[in-house]
Amino acid sequence: MTIPLAPGPPVAPERPPLLSWLAVLSVTLGIFAIVTTEILPIGLLTSIGADFTVSDGVAGLMMTMPGLLAAVSAPLVTALTGGVDRRAMLAVFILLLAAANIMTALASSYWPVLLARVMVGVTIGGFWSIGAGLAGRLVPAARTARATAVIFSAVPLGSVLGVPLGTLVGDAAGWRTAFAALAVLSLGVLVLLLAVVPPLPAEEPTRAGALADALGGSGTRAALVLTFLVVFAHFAAYTYITPFLEQVTGAGPGLVTVHLLAYGAAGVAGNFLGGAAAARRPGAAFAGAALLIAAATLLLPVLGGGAAGSLALLVLWGAAYGAVPVCSQTLFARAVPGSPEVSAVLFTASFQATLSLGALAGGAVVDRSSPPAVMVLAGAVALLAVAAVLLRRLGRAGRT
Repeated sequence: MTIPLAPGPPVAPERPPLLSWLAVLSVTLGIFAIVTTEILPIGLLTSIGADFTVSDGVAGLMMTMPGLLAAVSAPLVTALTGGVDRRAMLAVFILLLAAANIMTALASSYWPVLLARVMVGVTIGGFWSIGAGLAGRLVPAARTARATAVIFSAVPLGSVLGVPLGTLVGDAAGWRTAFAALAVLSLGVLVLLLAVVPPLPAEEPTRAGALADALGGSGTRAALVLTFLVVFAHFAAYTYITPFLEQVTGAGPGLVTVHLLAYGAAGVAGNFLGGAAAARRPGAAFAGAALLIAAATLLLPVLGGGAAGSLALLVLWGAAYGAVPVCSQTLFARAVPGSPEVSAVLFTASFQATLSLGALAGGAVVDRSSPPAVMVLAGAVALLAVAAVLLRRLGRAGRT
């Protein structure tokens, strides 16, 4: 997925193209490691919960904690580290990610795992807020859009490659091994980043007042409402897809991995299709994605009892959700034109906060009811997003 950004200043002095693209690769791999670390618990939820003797809902706190901390750290990091070299900040956050993965792999109880997830959340908010605007400083201005696309292709790739592979490793060698492997990957990214990313002195920092001003706009409010409804619906249900597949579909570890891989592959396709649609009509694209998510989640309790039905609906779900981040980013970018860092901070904070709330609400429903019940909840909330788009259009039509 891509964040629509205004071209940043070119690198000075000009560097060899290979070195510039290796720098882009290092940021891309950093985001890949972050995304995989953040959502890997979805594939290993029941294994981790069983190891620490906690319920699926309590295990879902592994998704809630990073989102909450990322939402807080995104604006704070941007405001408080405005004078610090961005290369140094990226290195600090990747080192923090490696430490979090090591702590998770070695945890003897569930509380150190949650503490490690807090560290992951700080990394998400900090790395994304800084990395979102770096493409124009790593490559010539004419290559900024392509470099941005490469960097944020790591987000769907984290779903299509990182999570299924991590789940496969966890099933074969234990979930601790999967997090240990992510720690090794993070340290490798750190070495590459320090080797190829040039010093990046901080530019003018984003003012807190600019964020407050942006929040007052009607376009920003619309982006916040739609992002909240769709992302809440998605993570309320998808966080607990593994318990659903195990309990309702009767899937074993191998079949769960196949489902996650199919979902991720569909998400990559949805990312590119959604990007094209969002460039023209982001609101309509958002509503379409929400409608498909509602259809998939509402039909899963009915048709998800067999492997074929659950797989087909997860492919539909993945394709729909793949369009959601780019639609949200586009709405925020249009709401705050000329301020790419402000729009990136608002997107990151709202997305991560809603992710955590969705996972928390879904966990409460799963513990008190069942995985099918949380699918119904998600479908109902996703339909509210469709209604919100329609009401906004009717309001516009009434004013003309």
